[in-house]
Amino acid sequence: MNLINFREQLLKLKDFNEAFELVKLAVKTKFNMHRAGLSLVLQGLPTVIGAYHILGSNIIVANRTILKVIQLHKSIEEYNSYLFMVLAHEYLHSFGIVDEFRVRQMTYDLCSSLLGKEHPTSIMAKEDPSALFPELTLLRETRFDNHFEIVKNFDKTSQSYIQ
Repeated sequence: MNLINFREQLLKLKDFNEAFELVKLAVKTKFNMHRAGLSLVLQGLPTVIGAYHILGSNIIVANRTILKVIQLHKSIEEYNSYLFMVLAHEYLHSFGIVDEFRVRQMTYDLCSSLLGKEHPTSIMAKEDPSALFPELTLLRETRFDNHFEIVKNFDKTSQSYIQ
């Protein structure tokens, strides 16, 4: 796939599963890496945490608060760009790469090579989401919410059985 196709596909994303399918395709294209069977959980997290992967598990936890704020106040392109970038970052961690600097560099390399250096995903991967969304720094949530929401049909192309 070329630069234009990834950009076009990013604009068309309709849900978490479509975003993750595009992330998996991008990582396969750029790094020739693939893994299946991941789950996505949404949780209210301290606002300095966009998402995290639980080491040794198949779980990615994304910050529900940040996702909602971006979805409510930004364009579809900006929301999808954030979602793509954060899922790509955590997907790379799921391969057992624990070095945060290395994963940040790989995420930037992925985004910049497939979407362009000036694309919102690349800017966020290189700097921080607050580079595009400075209002995120105004959010002052410091606690972990006890409510978890498991995203249904996430990574559904990897499911080999009926749930």
